[in-house]
Amino acid sequence: MTATLPSWMRNALFATAAMNLLAAIGFLPFAGGVRALAGLPPSEHAVYLTTVALFVGLFGLGYLWVAIANRPERLFITLSAVGKIGFFTILVALWLAGSLPVLAPLAGAADLVFGLIFVAWLLG
Repeated sequence: MTATLPSWMRNALFATAAMNLLAAIGFLPFAGGVRALAGLPPSEHAVYLTTVALFVGLFGLGYLWVAIANRPERLFITLSAVGKIGFFTILVALWLAGSLPVLAPLAGAADLVFGLIFVAWLLG
């Protein structure tokens, strides 16, 4: 029998897929107002913004694929946990350094939650 994901993990993957796909749009160069609402710098060179949007979107598609396939992809979920917790950590560090408003780590707290959900599944 092929291993499958528990329903709570599939639901988390579907939810973070939606979150990442929407966030990818928010990182596109034209979406400076969206970034400002999240406490992130509203503008930067288009090559950086588009690259971030690409990677955030690709991970969103990866979450969607793993959820639909209902297969436990440990390497992908491990990289995802590190990425989500790492992104939140970067936001907190930059807030503590005075480079970002407190809104940034608050807006990124969902990444921490999903990262911890992924860690729980990995350790589970």
